[in-house]
Amino acid sequence: MQEANGLTTRPSLILIPGFLNDGDLWRDQMAPLADVASCLIADITQAETIEDMADAVLAVAPERFALAGFSLGGFVAQEILRRASNRVSRLALLNTSWRPDSPRRKKERQRLNMAASQPGRFVGVGQRLLESYLHPSNLADKAIADRIQTMAARLGPVVMRRQSGIERKDGRAVLRTFVGPCLILCGEFDRVTDVAQHREMAEMVRGSTLLVVPGAGHMTPIEQPAVVTRAMLRWLADR
Repeated sequence: MQEANGLTTRPSLILIPGFLNDGDLWRDQMAPLADVASCLIADITQAETIEDMADAVLAVAPERFALAGFSLGGFVAQEILRRASNRVSRLALLNTSWRPDSPRRKKERQRLNMAASQPGRFVGVGQRLLESYLHPSNLADKAIADRIQTMAARLGPVVMRRQSGIERKDGRAVLRTFVGPCLILCGEFDRVTDVAQHREMAEMVRGSTLLVVPGAGHMTPIEQPAVVTRAMLRWLADR
């Protein structure tokens, strides 16, 4: 909490969703987080570059704020640090990476773009992509699958092509200069951004906390919502 004129004020918190995600990604976290912070879910669906995404978030952000980015949103968070690190009081990076795209990842994104451009019914997250997103124990959970697929369908093929084309930048330099409470979180079975990448990020950010979530793959806020919520509440309370 912050003191202003002798009164206690809640910190501001910006939550950035990931690829083909909207605010429903944070559904289970929103009410508990709103008890302790003024929350804003960023919209990164309209921009064509990572720079434009960061600028769009900063345009609606308060002067100083806590920042949490999931997956693609984590890359946006790193770009925000490049532009306005003095405005970020604390940082949470969930299921993301510091690494730029490898040639293999670029080819995968090109394949997604081609699939999204085909005529017919848009299937943003099919079974193959779900299998890469989820812990094996969650693959049979229809509620989880429906939630992920509904978000993708809501955003549609234009957003899919737009976000697939976003260049992911190397975040090492900016992460090494961040000072403040920092949470690094991932699922134990994350096959998109694996545990090793999160360990590397935790080593880059001085004093950061690394949490590897059991029973989760890439979609931790949905797969293990209570664990993620508790971790974020601790992070917001960290002095």
